[in-house]
Amino acid sequence: MARQMLIDTYGRVATDLRVSLTDRCNLRCTYCMPEEGLSWLAKPDLLTDEEIVRLVRVAVTALGVTEVRFTGGEPLLRPGLVGIVQECAALEPRPQLSLTTNGIGLGRTAAALKEAGLDRVNVSLDTLRPEVFKTLTRRDRHKDVLAGLAAAHEAGLTPVKVNSVLMPGHNADEAPDLLAWAVAHDYELRFIEQMPLDAQHGWKREGMITAGDILASLRTRFTLTEEEAGERGSAPAERWLVDGGPHRVGVIGSVTRPFCAACDRTRLTADGQIRTCLFASEETDLRAALRSDAGDEELARIWRQAMWGKKAGSGLDDPSFLQPQRPMSAIGG
Repeated sequence: MARQMLIDTYGRVATDLRVSLTDRCNLRCTYCMPEEGLSWLAKPDLLTDEEIVRLVRVAVTALGVTEVRFTGGEPLLRPGLVGIVQECAALEPRPQLSLTTNGIGLGRTAAALKEAGLDRVNVSLDTLRPEVFKTLTRRDRHKDVLAGLAAAHEAGLTPVKVNSVLMPGHNADEAPDLLAWAVAHDYELRFIEQMPLDAQHGWKREGMITAGDILASLRTRFTLTEEEAGERGSAPAERWLVDGGPHRVGVIGSVTRPFCAACDRTRLTADGQIRTCLFASEETDLRAALRSDAGDEELARIWRQAMWGKKAGSGLDDPSFLQPQRPMSAIGG
């Protein structure tokens, strides 16, 4: 099957695929879901391991995707994760494979994932204080995340990236401490502005900690030098050298400094829906076609058509923005 790109009407080409493997999570982060959890997807609604691998194969071999990131919910809860990674690593051309995880369980799986073909990991950690972690996640698992980070680094899943969200009243003062810790452990830290992806719809633009706030806080302790023009490419994070390098810190200003014009992402939810944007209000059903014996060419056509309709931006910079009805755990971070 001839390769055709996932291009939209604004000339953007999607080469980065985010695949949600499950909507379930073993944390209950206050900015993501309620304490009691959510109504999880029924097992028959989830894509099977074989279906996921097939759709990744179509994306890589027919649609020009070069990077695949496995997300959740929490992807380490997917029983077939190692096998999925192994199958995707065997594709030709081979895509770059990464994983976004909360790090719980990474201590016992990092080596197996590396052996299967995973290239690197992003681990979410918002605080260095165990008591704050417990408040934010409603779980006492801080030490497990630290152990998972160490195991990932030891296994060679590098660069190990750490994603942190700063929340008013919780960890707003921790930016410099987090960066000092990341530099000391050879992790690449990225701060992410809090986004409207909570199931409770409690996010408010007023009072949020912005990219500008984060940078001002970091500069009280570090000298930050913006990376060379052109180095960022389509990456969502603006990056700075820390005290002259080689360590870097990134800031993803999804709300106040949107990067939609350079977006190169396409998303596949755990139940087989194509999303053109994390904040899209519409989805395109691939699962139905997949389970109706559609051929690879038909699956690719549906995918291309969905991406052709991608909007110019996320809408986050609009004060009247209404967040998606599905929480982050259902659509992949």
